[in-house]
Amino acid sequence: MTRSFSPRGPQRGKTKPEKIDDVVARARQAQKTLEQSYREQSLKIHPWICARCGREFTNRNVHGLTVHHKDHNHDNNPPAGSNWENLCIYCHDNEHRRHLDYLEGNGIQVGDEENSGLTHNPFANLKGLFKDKKA
Repeated sequence: MTRSFSPRGPQRGKTKPEKIDDVVARARQAQKTLEQSYREQSLKIHPWICARCGREFTNRNVHGLTVHHKDHNHDNNPPAGSNWENLCIYCHDNEHRRHLDYLEGNGIQVGDEENSGLTHNPFANLKGLFKDKKA
């Protein structure tokens, strides 16, 4: 018997009402979970304006508005939103770059393998690959 890998055609018969109810219930639960995320909470609490540059956002471009954690701790999400500020993607990137520059300026090496507990070094044998071979 030859199997067909073409897209399925329309289903025949009626969809059971309990299946429709299940799909609707799952969609509502997914929406509720999304609304509870800190981004959605911040968008409800704070104005849709970048807190740094003042750029205003609408429904059409709100995807460019991000939520920045002021203390850089993504697990600190108070319901009142005191640790959040809405930033455009450009100001958000700039804020994180400034934070990294501050850390590096104070002698803290970001990604320092010595203190991170990492054991794997993918470039360990790289130097050996470039050794001059005498012919």
